[in-house]
Amino acid sequence: MVKTELLYLSQADVAAVGLSMAEIIKALEIAFRDKGEGKTEVPPKPGIHPGGADNFIHAMPAYIPSMKSAGVKWVSGFVNNYKRNLPYITGVLILNDVETGIPISVMDCVWITAMRTGAATALSARYLARPESSVAGILGCGVQGRTNLEALKVLFPLRRVVAYDINPEATANYAQEMEKRFEVEVIRAKKPREAVSGCDIIVTAGPILKKPHRTIQADWMDEGSFASLVDFDSYWHPDALRMTSKFCTDDTAQFLHYKSLGYFQDVPPVYADLGDLVTNKKIGRETSVERTMAVNLGLAIDDMAVAPLIYRRALEMGFGTKLAL
Repeated sequence: MVKTELLYLSQADVAAVGLSMAEIIKALEIAFRDKGEGKTEVPPKPGIHPGGADNFIHAMPAYIPSMKSAGVKWVSGFVNNYKRNLPYITGVLILNDVETGIPISVMDCVWITAMRTGAATALSARYLARPESSVAGILGCGVQGRTNLEALKVLFPLRRVVAYDINPEATANYAQEMEKRFEVEVIRAKKPREAVSGCDIIVTAGPILKKPHRTIQADWMDEGSFASLVDFDSYWHPDALRMTSKFCTDDTAQFLHYKSLGYFQDVPPVYADLGDLVTNKKIGRETSVERTMAVNLGLAIDDMAVAPLIYRRALEMGFGTKLAL
């Protein structure tokens, strides 16, 4: 029997490969074009919820033919991990050979999840935000607050960021880091409304909650703004959501699946998913005054668009540990 082996990539290995955010956005656009053309397989993710409904561990399989990518991510999000000085998101990804089905790599998924989530926001914004958008409001100054800003900076001429977090120390650290890294002015908001009103692009990036805290009210979001709901509808009052002209998602089937599980109980109907926008089956922003939203659930095709790029570059650079199967 032929001996087989896989490449194990730690979190440090994955990050050291040096894949840029621009490359990740480009990869996601290819994946969502395939999805919009009906070429991908991305079933709704099954999950379990140890310790409470706001914790989750999900299995996320996907297949992208044009990228010769197939595999599964096993990812968890535990809302109280910060109390243990542990990250909210953890997990691993298994990449398979599409011709034999044999696993060829196991890699940490924390860096991938953070980066591809930011990239999905930016890709949605390409179709739904005003191209001249220059002011971003970030609510939640953690990992996603950072990678979403990084991705938006690739596509938009951002010059000012208004940052808010329930922890003022987190806001201060974020402001200092982002100003230095991206050469933008970061205003430290004392109240959440300051990071919504007056902003061209709004990102809510708190924990995903089945019962929304509904902080953002109906009259906060300006005309012409775009919002990315990274934390589902957790931050938004239903009246605020109903102000949107176009409420979009990355996958309607998975959105309805989540709705059946108790999420999104008072939201507008879905106008389009991201594959529809990328393939021009649905028109994105049409006027300068539309309020638009994208609630990207985080699809496995996001991960499987990125994983083969990391795998191939890691092989070229000699990163990782080869393990016998």
